[in-house]
Amino acid sequence: MTMQLSSDLMDGLVLALLSKEDLYGYSLTKQVQERFAVSESTMYPVLRRLKKRDWVTTYDEPFEGRNRRYYSISDLGYKEMTRIQDEWRDFSRKINDLMLEGDTNGK
Repeated sequence: MTMQLSSDLMDGLVLALLSKEDLYGYSLTKQVQERFAVSESTMYPVLRRLKKRDWVTTYDEPFEGRNRRYYSISDLGYKEMTRIQDEWRDFSRKINDLMLEGDTNGK
């Protein structure tokens, strides 16, 4: 089953990855793609939205004769990530309560 990731969840995933280390766009995309089926064309609008909201900052580093744009989570981004994580905990608990109620395989 393939489920769609909402923009809030995509924001949370990206912010969570950036809370561990600064990443450039392609590297960030590959890390998300290891777990979810998302295209590169999906990730860059997410990054632009996060930058516009001041949840991430950017800086460029030279790499093989060109620049790589790195993304770094901001203080506002940490606050937003925490909000998304709190909402996710509550949401996933409610889903699991309903979806797995009486599930003998997982108990």
